[in-house]
Amino acid sequence: MTVSVEAQGSVQVKNRSVVGGAMITTATVVGAGMFSLPVAMSGVWFSWSLVILVATCFIMIMAGFMILEANLNYNVGASFDTLTKDLLGRFWNITTGLTFAFVLYILAYAYISGSAAVISQTLTNYFNLTVPARITGVLFTILIAFIVWWSSTAVGRITTILLLGKFIAFFMTFANLLGYVEVDNLMDVMAPEGTRYLPYLLMTLPFCIVSFGFHGNVPSLVKHYGKDPKRIVQCILIGTLFALFLYVFWLLCTMGNISREDFRPIIAQGGNIDVFITAMSGILNSASMDIILTFFANFAVASSLLGATLGLFDYIADLCKFKDDNGGRAKTAIVTYLPPALLCSIYPNGFLYAIGYAGLAFAVWAIIVPALMAKASRKKFGSPMFRTWGGNPMIYIVLVFGVITMLAHILSTFNVLPTYH
Repeated sequence: MTVSVEAQGSVQVKNRSVVGGAMITTATVVGAGMFSLPVAMSGVWFSWSLVILVATCFIMIMAGFMILEANLNYNVGASFDTLTKDLLGRFWNITTGLTFAFVLYILAYAYISGSAAVISQTLTNYFNLTVPARITGVLFTILIAFIVWWSSTAVGRITTILLLGKFIAFFMTFANLLGYVEVDNLMDVMAPEGTRYLPYLLMTLPFCIVSFGFHGNVPSLVKHYGKDPKRIVQCILIGTLFALFLYVFWLLCTMGNISREDFRPIIAQGGNIDVFITAMSGILNSASMDIILTFFANFAVASSLLGATLGLFDYIADLCKFKDDNGGRAKTAIVTYLPPALLCSIYPNGFLYAIGYAGLAFAVWAIIVPALMAKASRKKFGSPMFRTWGGNPMIYIVLVFGVITMLAHILSTFNVLPTYH
């Protein structure tokens, strides 16, 4: 008996494990950006940080489901450009494209800034070489650009190595930090009478939403699993909730080791990754812990930079219609890597600020746009294959959250919101 090619393909899709998609989701969201969380959330401290993280995680999952709901009404392979153009019109299509590109560019700059600081610190501490962050950032960017230009196969292999190294270092870091946690730090028992935490709540939102930014992967999951909402929902839930667990544990380990008051000098120095690692190492006073933290930071920034810029590389190639040959890939690499590298050479310590601005744009295309797409999709198609939990009220809840996040960053930029420093 013969089996058609379509039937074989369908069987292969149905046999694909949910674990793979869940790990893709986790690997996408967990990266160097997590270094911004303890610094950005030091104002609200541990207890309120847990509340904000859980609430943000829930909203981001709902927004991801709304993308899935709309995506399932189109052919497999359709992405944001197709969905926004058909459902929301030209204005939102252009807005989504611009904010998507902005997020990827600003994350590229953030990770170049973070990697430059970490590499410079590593060279100084372990090789007695003093290289300015401006130079290490540019050199590291050239290396990443060369890898991406060389071939997608090389990118895949190196990404696998970096992800493996990142998660090994991640759990080694957890295992070591957990032994130093002080409950008094977590409860902030040394805080003066009348200390307030809630005034700093809103300014944490842009950093939190970036930490759950898997939304660009939803169309890829549809392409990978076909129109199977049950398994895609499982991928999103498992991957995102696992990321939430890691973040909570990360805050437990960091805020349990550094007091709220000790975060002030870290913030005063810009909150970059090297400053954070130096503070942790100084408090723990452990040579082995210092090595593990440095190892983790290097793998985290490298994998995050490669992951973020690979998506930007593909976006630029498609947008500019560059050919997939040596010359075309070289043009794409220049357009992808030159702007953030130049910006990093001018402003080398902008990691924390860049993550915040990424959150501003992310609120548009990963929260507001998905809610609008779900609303338009229900009006045009109904919900034949999948409907996000909560019905129409959930659409408005997600929309309001997105608008509040945008306003929070704008007000914080103009120093209207109180700042913990």
